[in-house]
Amino acid sequence: MKPKVAFYWCASCGGCEEAVVDLDEELLGVADAVDIVFWPVALDFKEKDVEAMPDGSILASFINGAIRNSHQQEMAELLRAKSQVVVAFGICAQLGGIPGLANLTDAKGIFVEVYRDGVTPAIRHRENGYTLSLPEFFDTVLALDRVIDVDYYVPGCPPAPNIVRDAVHALLAPELPPKGTVLAPDYALCEQCPRKDSRPEKLLVQEFKRPHQVVADQQTCLLAQGLVCLGAGTRAGCNALCIRGNMPCTGCFGPTSRVRDYGAKALSAIASVIESNDEGRIAEVLEAIPDPVGTFYRYSLPSSMLGRRRME
Repeated sequence: MKPKVAFYWCASCGGCEEAVVDLDEELLGVADAVDIVFWPVALDFKEKDVEAMPDGSILASFINGAIRNSHQQEMAELLRAKSQVVVAFGICAQLGGIPGLANLTDAKGIFVEVYRDGVTPAIRHRENGYTLSLPEFFDTVLALDRVIDVDYYVPGCPPAPNIVRDAVHALLAPELPPKGTVLAPDYALCEQCPRKDSRPEKLLVQEFKRPHQVVADQQTCLLAQGLVCLGAGTRAGCNALCIRGNMPCTGCFGPTSRVRDYGAKALSAIASVIESNDEGRIAEVLEAIPDPVGTFYRYSLPSSMLGRRRME
């Protein structure tokens, strides 16, 4: 019998599901090598189908997205019980991702912003003898490994097709990688950058600019041009796709194994290249970065040492 695999989508945009399809014809090879027993976004599987499976009968479950509500937590726990291996698939599952920026507020704050003066959702509503139940919307967004035990991580927003392919092959190999492995190269993106030879030996920046404010030179290091490029603190593996599109790295592959807190590392790296020792001038330069949390913790706030904003 072919090994069984499952895919599930929690709090994310759906790009990780597209990343699987982006394997193109290689997807046929994957489909031939495994038996996909649960993939509700693409095939007609139900939750009850998973519940009926014996524990440990699925070789690997690829779960993308952060944990935002109670149903996502329940599904993650169910797939953990049914799977030999769980893979946090994509940066939202690995570190919390962009949905994790909701940790700057809480459930009440989100509902006030979204629904304004309208009716806000309730977990249970009774009407004419009928009861409608909705999942509980958590105050705090969590990375997948804060809820269940995770065996491997596949980074990216979304993971690049070559990373997806290599991850599947690694899990089908006779000997699995060590538990906790991030299935991507463990070195900084700058080493993979096609512009690395243009980076000055001593890089100093007088001002920062946002991408829409300039037409960046397509051959020169983007950070040297004053664009906030986070490649120095970001794990390689994406083949520098944003850089090749003349856009700075935003850090979606997360940190290498030598970084404890991605946002703090990225902030430190950017601060270190400012060409001034004057406190006032440094503050002036940093004012060009209007959203520091959204810039440096864009993908990693829930798994950082900060975790969330404290709500009084």
